[in-house]
Amino acid sequence: MSTTQQDWFKSSYSGSEGDNCIEVAMRAEAVLVRDSKDTQRQFLAVSPAAWSAFTTLAADSRV
Repeated sequence: MSTTQQDWFKSSYSGSEGDNCIEVAMRAEAVLVRDSKDTQRQFLAVSPAAWSAFTTLAADSRV
């Protein structure tokens, strides 16, 4: 799966100060996750169901 044809999105919670953040590209077969500061490194691919479970848990865990 190539990352050159993906539409990557950075979290709205990401800072502009060079903070640690990720970018996500949504695909029907997988959700791709990568380091926004080093986009040439290998990305992580997870199933849409796993991503949904993760984001639900993260939203429920916010302080």
